Amino acid sequence: MRVSLTTHGGLAAAITRQLPPRVADTDQLSPEVAAELRGLIDAVRGDPPGRPDPAARDAMTYTIVVEHGPEPTTLTASDTAMTKSFADLLDWVERNAA
Repeated sequence: MRVSLTTHGGLAAAITRQLPPRVADTDQLSPEVAAELRGLIDAVRGDPPGRPDPAARDAMTYTIVVEHGPEPTTLTASDTAMTKSFADLLDWVERNAA
């Protein structure tokens, strides 16, 4: 499984737009760490998405793409509309992805 993170918007949009996605590949992780990642992804899939705040147009948006199986899964949240499970996954990816 391959997981990638891209960020959009926010005050640093001009900078973050030019950065490549951060990527974690379970083939490169220990079985325990890969299992932790799968658990975090399953938790996000089980939660309804947060509701965006239309007044926060400049909020940072995070897109996590999970490539596993025939079709990738795209998970998206923003600073103003983020579930706890998405925040946990985002934190994991930011700490562990290259």
